[in-house]
Amino acid sequence: MRTQFVRLFFLAMLTLVIAAPAAAFIGSQAHERTVSLVVVIKSERMLYLYADGAVIDYFPISLGDNPVGDKRHQGDMRTPEGVYTLDWRNPDSLYHRSMHISYPNAEDIARAQAFGLHPGSNIMIHGQPDYATEQRIGDWTNGCIAVSNEAMDAIWELVPDGTPIHIYP
Repeated sequence: MRTQFVRLFFLAMLTLVIAAPAAAFIGSQAHERTVSLVVVIKSERMLYLYADGAVIDYFPISLGDNPVGDKRHQGDMRTPEGVYTLDWRNPDSLYHRSMHISYPNAEDIARAQAFGLHPGSNIMIHGQPDYATEQRIGDWTNGCIAVSNEAMDAIWELVPDGTPIHIYP
């Protein structure tokens, strides 16, 4: 009985010794890949990074203070839905770092103007407020997509300007 236990223990340790470096290698390789698509699923409160058609990382998010539905106009506290581009970044953001989402597009502008409203602007993926000492939880932005500062640092490194972002309900 003791011999069988020793064999099983030895096999388990051998498996860990072989598998751990392989898993670390795969993870490190994933973070060396350039992201080709960012996908946000608002109902899941998740942001996914894709490279070569596969998810390489994902992060929990916070949304606008009024998260259900598509952004219609400035001040509605909603996060837009649709296909946009991450077109520029701000390393000196008041929210750690930020990446701009190309909202509003022509359709967003026309929809808001049909009601005599401004569509809003400066929708970003950003970190936590630099002026706060604790991480905010729940939906709290004015329509942006917020992540932890650690997540923002990873996104910053992996996602180049010009990357498409698809935001789904």
